[in-house]
Amino acid sequence: MERRTLGNTGMSASVLGFGGSEIGYGRVPEPEVAQILGAALDAGLNVIDTAECYLDSEEKIGATVSHRRGEFLLFTKVGHAEGYGPKEDWSAPGIAWSIERSLKRLRTDRLDLVQLHSCDLEILRRNDFECVRALEEAKRQGKTRFIGYSGDGATALAAIRTGRFDVLQTSVNVADQQVLDAVLPEAAARGMGVIAKRPIANAAWLKASVPEGDYSRPYWERLRELSYPWLSGPAREAVAKALRFTLSQPGVHTAIVGTSKPGRWQENAALLGAGLLPTGEIEAIRARWREVAKPEWVGQT
Repeated sequence: MERRTLGNTGMSASVLGFGGSEIGYGRVPEPEVAQILGAALDAGLNVIDTAECYLDSEEKIGATVSHRRGEFLLFTKVGHAEGYGPKEDWSAPGIAWSIERSLKRLRTDRLDLVQLHSCDLEILRRNDFECVRALEEAKRQGKTRFIGYSGDGATALAAIRTGRFDVLQTSVNVADQQVLDAVLPEAAARGMGVIAKRPIANAAWLKASVPEGDYSRPYWERLRELSYPWLSGPAREAVAKALRFTLSQPGVHTAIVGTSKPGRWQENAALLGAGLLPTGEIEAIRARWREVAKPEWVGQT
């Protein structure tokens, strides 16, 4: 598995990471999580990204692979200590408490990256950047090596411009390309590590009808209009092309894909065997986006 250095952090990350939301929200039994993660680590995975609000994702990761802690980079997020919803807590005490809880859940004494989890611009700037200072204090105390912002659009750009974050996690995929012109160049200019989330656009094109109540719906709608010819081909070939497109973008260092199925991470890793997407294919996808994309097609959190 190819590794790339996450910007100025110096962390060497597998280009395909593991996202922990599905093992939490999908209520995957712990024995299956042990199988999923153990086999993926054996196959070259070294990035595990989760969040305090993904139900019991942190606990499952801690229970199943904490004994292999030296083999992987461990990332989590803060801001939704009581679950993703109305009870957000961006205060310094709340963030400090959340980090301590994550350390206990993950059964580790250190995190490699703690990220603000999709807070808006007003929250980012509130009380003289209180939430950012809370992460900086955790870094000073050695509880995390680096700090980051996970989010999209104008707030992601504002976070980059503070000059205070080491890493940006943001949506990058064939249905979410505004970031390529508006955000990633500034992150690269500052030497930030970049984690691509939703790198295959949730494979939304595989759903036969509009996914009601599903956060992949905007991508489903966009892809219907973009109508890339290759989306109608074999599913695995289309997933491979979408993933390779994301990882071919300048400044992207790793792509996070979640799964609830044993062996799926290895299947996705195998799709990258062909390397970067050829320039002509990248340009065709970019040209179609420029032709069809609407101004409101902004980054999807």
